[in-house]
Amino acid sequence: MNVGVLSMGMPAAFGYPCPSCRTTSNLHDPDCQFDGRERETVESAYVDLLAAVMATPRPRGALERDLSWSSLHAACLSLLQREHRVDEDSSGDLRAVPPEERRERLAVPDPEPLRVIYEEGSVPGCHDNAVFALIAWYESAGFSWAETKQLVVDWLHESNTWARGGFEEPDPERLVENKRHVYEEGYGWQQRAQAAQNVIEGHRGR
Repeated sequence: MNVGVLSMGMPAAFGYPCPSCRTTSNLHDPDCQFDGRERETVESAYVDLLAAVMATPRPRGALERDLSWSSLHAACLSLLQREHRVDEDSSGDLRAVPPEERRERLAVPDPEPLRVIYEEGSVPGCHDNAVFALIAWYESAGFSWAETKQLVVDWLHESNTWARGGFEEPDPERLVENKRHVYEEGYGWQQRAQAAQNVIEGHRGR
């Protein structure tokens, strides 16, 4: 089902998750809004939306009129917009964000815990959590491992994180390479980012 949409530019890293609990299988969380919906049904809702906006940008009202609209479609559209996969153009029409444009946007993390880490850099005491969170963010955003590694290495230098010390590794490249399992396992970033932010904010003014 995914091949047609992927051929139009949708990054393969997008797993068509349930927009409520983010499962990519038929097993939803017990309190999920869409518990009981088959995997195929969830994928179909995404494909309906993406195929429509990739073909021709159009207002939401047109999507609701032209598709077999449901609460699942609405939730999938909201997730696509939150993840910068679909947005509104200057005329208010919904359009698919090209992969290159999306990568450029997401290279600088927007959610607050990550934004603090990215802008202020890490400090001794939270390096592990900070690097973990950034790698997990870039993986979730669909960046390749090579792109992720380069972005995190650049951040280590540009944010002065590496210059602050507190690392066992001899160089930033080795540090990031040692965290490759974070990327490969697809860990979440939220808890680690929040823990790092707390430490960084505690160091302000020292």
